Amino acid sequence: MLKRISFNDKVMLVVIYTLLSLLAFSALYPFWNAIAVSFNVGVDTAKGGITFWPRQFTLENYEIILKDERLINGFLISVARVIVGTVSSIFMTALLAYGMTRTYLIGRSYYMVFFVFTMYFGGGLIPTYLLIRSLGMMDTFAVFIIPSLIGVWNMIVFRTFFKGLPVGLEESANIDGCSTWGIFFRIILPLSGPVIATLALLTAVAHWNDWFLPSIYITNEKLLPIQTILRQTLNANIVSGQSSLLDSASVALMEKTKQITSKSLTMAMMIVVTMPIIAVYPFLQKYFVKGVLVGSLKE
Repeated sequence: MLKRISFNDKVMLVVIYTLLSLLAFSALYPFWNAIAVSFNVGVDTAKGGITFWPRQFTLENYEIILKDERLINGFLISVARVIVGTVSSIFMTALLAYGMTRTYLIGRSYYMVFFVFTMYFGGGLIPTYLLIRSLGMMDTFAVFIIPSLIGVWNMIVFRTFFKGLPVGLEESANIDGCSTWGIFFRIILPLSGPVIATLALLTAVAHWNDWFLPSIYITNEKLLPIQTILRQTLNANIVSGQSSLLDSASVALMEKTKQITSKSLTMAMMIVVTMPIIAVYPFLQKYFVKGVLVGSLKE
């Protein structure tokens, strides 16, 4: 027998769903508006008034982007950075976390204090820049990968998850003659699928969205990721009176797009840059609660 809902409960449900609908609209509308602008003629976009639908539909903005070798190269650099950076970071972080769970590791508690300390205190931008330069990683692909190999927060999640696994699994593997490496690759990693999927997605998003570090460490345009190029495109929308503040790449892009179509091109580029990450989320979202909560709360 169905339970009757009281009038007060109905009012509360209406209020809750109304607020959730407004929240969803406020989150989705900017993205939808960007799509509409990206499919609109640039000259018409400059007049304003584009809301939900393009006023003069065109594919010219996307054609310009897909034919620009600089943008295609930046997209490939970003894809390579995400793949190499995510795989290497997750592997090294998981390996470190597994080592931190070993009770026979001498000084394990001191190592943990050292790692946590780095989460709250850093050397600063200038010392980090000097370190990167002294290591010879300026204008190299390695600057995207090596500095972010270990994520302390990810390591703590991995470590907590590993500690929650049954001890009998490793003991049985040891009896069967399995080595430490064999236990890690054949038992630990296969059982860590939800945590790996969740942290891999978060790491991939961080690599994909990063535009600031390449703008500092990379001067070779052939190594610039798509997000940094997008930032330069956004700078191209600055009024001509401030054009002297832009770098040469931004000025060249401003002249190429004639300013009047730069907004439509920018929105089209934003959609192209955003869609790969959005396409990945539905496949890994189911692991979020199971991965992060299990790895964070079980001790």
